Amino acid sequence: MERFTIIAISFLLLASFLVGCGQEQTTGHTGHEAGHVEHFKGDLRETTASINELPDFLEHYHTNIIDIYERVPHYKDLLEYIPCYCGCSDYVSHRHTYDCFVHEHFENGYVQWDDHGARCGVCLEIAYYSMKFYDEGASPLEIRNIIDELYKDGFPEPTNTPMPTS
Repeated sequence: MERFTIIAISFLLLASFLVGCGQEQTTGHTGHEAGHVEHFKGDLRETTASINELPDFLEHYHTNIIDIYERVPHYKDLLEYIPCYCGCSDYVSHRHTYDCFVHEHFENGYVQWDDHGARCGVCLEIAYYSMKFYDEGASPLEIRNIIDELYKDGFPEPTNTPMPTS
């Protein structure tokens, strides 16, 4: 029995060492540094020096997805009023479609991108059509009503996103 206890303790120590080595080390980092990468509930978040510098995680994605990421920061004021219907509010606490692509803007101008949008067809579609309709002259309220109507059936509950005033 004593030998079993020693083996069990040795196994637990080895397992905890291996798990600790496999995790992203973020101690001492605030996310404010360019190149900082962290994982959050399956999403990859990467910080770049500005909205004009895309994250490295996009290098293996189709150019259509990269194009959406390039445009999203320029539509922040619109996309913060457009809910997401993929269920991301439940598991990664997103508040609107903008959160699916950009997690945070820092005072120093750096941006922490989120790869959630790149991996989710619903997010990509909502962002793409919202920006397209806006470019065609639709108001944020009109776009919100279109998106709500398109995704009202067969999708998870939307993010708890405020309505635009116009």
